[in-house]
Amino acid sequence: MIDLIKDVLYTGVGAAFLTKEKVEELKKELVEKGNLSKEEGKQFVDDLLGKSEKAKDELELWINKRVEEQVKRLNLATSDEVAELRRKVEELQVAINK
Repeated sequence: MIDLIKDVLYTGVGAAFLTKEKVEELKKELVEKGNLSKEEGKQFVDDLLGKSEKAKDELELWINKRVEEQVKRLNLATSDEVAELRRKVEELQVAINK
């Protein structure tokens, strides 16, 4: 039973958005209903929070990669490229003023 519950909750991106409070509520409910012992409940919370954090990190990396791909596809300047151009303009202004 516990494996089925874990599989359902770990599936998809939904795990990335579970808050600790929600996980604790779910644990309390499962312990009260006798579906989990207190130790199993603690392990369940630890596992779920760990997977939630990992899912958040993976989602953030995926989004960043997609954004970078779109910036390149649209041929937009990155902040590093703009900073380099500003630096060069400042150097030229100094050279002109001499």
